Amino acid sequence: MMLQTELQNEICSKLSIQGVSKHFGSGARAVHALDHVSLEVGDGEFVCLVGPSGCGKSTLLNIIAGLEQADGGQVLADGTPVVQPGRDRMMLFQEPALFPWLDVLSNVLFSLRLKPGLTRKERLEVAQFYLKLVGLEKFEHAFIHELSGGMKQRVALARALAPNPRVLLMDEPFAALDALTREQLYGDLQSIWQKRKKTIIFVTHNVREAACLGDRVVLFSPHPGRIREQFKVDLPRPRDINSVELARYSTTITAALKNRSLAQTEEAE
Repeated sequence: MMLQTELQNEICSKLSIQGVSKHFGSGARAVHALDHVSLEVGDGEFVCLVGPSGCGKSTLLNIIAGLEQADGGQVLADGTPVVQPGRDRMMLFQEPALFPWLDVLSNVLFSLRLKPGLTRKERLEVAQFYLKLVGLEKFEHAFIHELSGGMKQRVALARALAPNPRVLLMDEPFAALDALTREQLYGDLQSIWQKRKKTIIFVTHNVREAACLGDRVVLFSPHPGRIREQFKVDLPRPRDINSVELARYSTTITAALKNRSLAQTEEAE
């Protein structure tokens, strides 16, 4: 009964990113990573950040997570300034970063240490619920070295979801996987998002991936990182990354990305 109550009492989040700037280093070696970036993310919205390397996408994600501090501006989560990491915002990286000495179930249970007030039985129920959600209920006693790359990312996703965060931050989580595994995970992630309605901010270099997953694709330009354009993806889910309709969105976004890069190259010359 506790698990049912826990899953039903989710509170959606809204993120407000207000004029965020970030520099690294100083003097001649200083890097202007972000320049007055502002973005509103609605409750339960799936937003993908796309742009070339060095445009500050991952830096912005780290600031939202509370892992880094902005030099200017602020991030508000439900109206509260983000100043440090919190269990309302969980991060999923390109590498799963699982504990190899623990089995699958214990890796997910570890994240529930962030969730106070649960008994051991309740933690176990929550962990098993999310392992079933990602399709790994039969592998709860397997060790990490026994899993494929895609299965490891499913464990990492279950671990991130288990504390019931309001926001899920994903930094190129599928980049290191083969194409077939990525396609399977696109379907899994869409299904999970539809069931749980988490607010998700997803960083990727892959335009088609962004169009497949996001309600909105936010295009960044580099040096310094700024938001240049936004695209609403108005397609029903589940989406097939190989569909003609999705390819049209991808082509439009890619053209905008190339035009921006060309314009910046010409300005530099």
